[in-house]
Amino acid sequence: MLAATTIFAQQLATQAADSETAKLITEMIPRYHLSRQRVDDGIAAKLLPTFIKDLDPQKQYFLQSDISDFERSRDTLDDALRDGNLDFAFRVFDVYSERLHRQLEVAHQLIDAEHDFTVDEEITISGDDLAWATSEAELDERWRKRIKYQLLDRKLDGTEVEEAREQLHKRYRNVKLNMDQMNEQDKLEIYLTALTRCFDPHSSYMSPQTWQDFEIQLRLSLDGIGAALRADDGYTVVAQIVPGGAADKDGRLKVGDKIVGVGQEEGEIEDIFEMKLSDVVRKIRGKRGTVVRLRVKPADGGESVVYDLTRQKIELKESEVKGEVLETTDRLGREGRVGIIQIPSFYRDFAGAQSGVRNFKSAAADVAAVLESFSEQGGVDAIVIDLRNNGGGALSEAIEISGLFIDQGPVVQVKEPSGRVQSLEDEDPGVLYSGPLVVLCNRSSASASEIFAGVIKDYRRGIVVGDTTTHGKGTVQNLMDVAPNQMFRILQRTQRGKLKLTIQQFYRVNGHSTQNNGVPSDIVLPSLIDHWDLGEAFLDNALPFDRIRPAVFSPGRFVSEELIAGLQQRSEQRIRNDDDFQKIEKAIRRYLDRKSRKTVSLKEETMKAEREADEELVGDSKELEETAEPETGADATKEEIFPESYYNDEVLNITLDYIRALQGAVAAKR
Repeated sequence: MLAATTIFAQQLATQAADSETAKLITEMIPRYHLSRQRVDDGIAAKLLPTFIKDLDPQKQYFLQSDISDFERSRDTLDDALRDGNLDFAFRVFDVYSERLHRQLEVAHQLIDAEHDFTVDEEITISGDDLAWATSEAELDERWRKRIKYQLLDRKLDGTEVEEAREQLHKRYRNVKLNMDQMNEQDKLEIYLTALTRCFDPHSSYMSPQTWQDFEIQLRLSLDGIGAALRADDGYTVVAQIVPGGAADKDGRLKVGDKIVGVGQEEGEIEDIFEMKLSDVVRKIRGKRGTVVRLRVKPADGGESVVYDLTRQKIELKESEVKGEVLETTDRLGREGRVGIIQIPSFYRDFAGAQSGVRNFKSAAADVAAVLESFSEQGGVDAIVIDLRNNGGGALSEAIEISGLFIDQGPVVQVKEPSGRVQSLEDEDPGVLYSGPLVVLCNRSSASASEIFAGVIKDYRRGIVVGDTTTHGKGTVQNLMDVAPNQMFRILQRTQRGKLKLTIQQFYRVNGHSTQNNGVPSDIVLPSLIDHWDLGEAFLDNALPFDRIRPAVFSPGRFVSEELIAGLQQRSEQRIRNDDDFQKIEKAIRRYLDRKSRKTVSLKEETMKAEREADEELVGDSKELEETAEPETGADATKEEIFPESYYNDEVLNITLDYIRALQGAVAAKR
């Protein structure tokens, strides 16, 4: 009886805390968001479809009757949030859970059923093109086609039918497990993030646990054993061993091993089967120097064993700046030394910086170190800064890195909600590198990446190469504690997580916002990603493009319209004569032709013919992806920062052309 009373009291306390969090967020948004808009009926009208789409984007769980029922509460959602009433959110989750569990049972039955792949029928690709199902029978028919497609997809990949069935059973067991592991804080985070995204795509609410994970990525370090983990059918599986970490030095834990129990120091080992992965990770992390005990089922079989590992500081080096010098020769026999600097993100250890830690983790410091290493290696003829897939990071890092390549002057202009514009400048005189510079971007280069690419372009300091334009994220977000008053947040005892709000919009020094339009490349190379619906302009509630008065700055002489035109012409000529690029061009035309389709055939003969046509054009899709885009995640090749490929080779050709063009311009002036 006492235990039940205690649990009930804890539930009441959690509900009260969640209610207070919701009220605080509705108060903070109009106070700090760039728009200064209140949580009102207009926002409530956006909140309902945003929340529902986050849960069920493919319209495979909810029924039309559910949506109609939810609609009755739409106009009162803003009032409920201001009162801290979250009943609607949790009611929707209850219906979602019920529908999901039912449809997953249906899915498992359909996986084991026989399917006729000679029938000429189609499946709708996007949930946006579907109406909500009006009955469970209609939902079951959607799931029949869904499972049929997934089985046929695997069959055409050469997977045996029984193996394909087991793969799908495992997939949907994991879906159910993820739902069952969702706690009240997870649900609150999803709902309040849906609320913030009604104002713009980049505002969000982070629970205390999510903030902890985010902070680790900013400082690129944590205290733990140095193993990346993944969830698989209820098990916690080792996905990667971080070089130099405790697990790597110990040598016993291997990729593929299953961790089935975790204990602290001399304490009892707790069974973690079917435990939420984030909870397992937090049990394994801990203060450096302490011991964590892992019960492990080895990947190669055998009895379970217990490993005692001492936690240590783990540096996430796969996500840090890397550099190398390439000795390259083009088809004309021209040679050059090109320095490659890959910047995966604009990371910064804010806590270390504020605490006065010497050598705190900083992308700018790491770029400076790479530049110095180039000088120690005898210098380079040009540098390529690779920002592909760099989603941004700290604004201050973008400014500092820009300052390594330009002399004093404005780097970016920032507009406040009041309309006041502030120019943020590189205040350090001089540069670390003054030679030819190429900035390599794609559609996934965003935010701080666009600040850097924009300043290099506007100062005529170098050339931008890549997709037609960058992502188009021209807003600044600030992280703030969810608290009644930011001045007294340190005094609060309850940790309510962080609110990430868009508080400013930034502009290039030429006065153009990067919002929606991004930073256009000087020289465009063909790529599939350039034609995907990828970028700020495709996001719901994105702020519009606009412009302000240009800042006062002095452009350099490294770039001219004539120079760009010449480089583009020579590149286009090489591309026309390159078999790999011509395959990409054909693949792009085929993709654009099929992009307008709303359905996919479930007839084996038809799907097989389409696949063969695709493979004839572009070859193996995995090879295409690897050659066109760099790997920057856990599986990245550590030795090769800029691997040889048709795409990277053309970037080097453009760089050599650029070097010669500048040399010719200098010679002409003499």
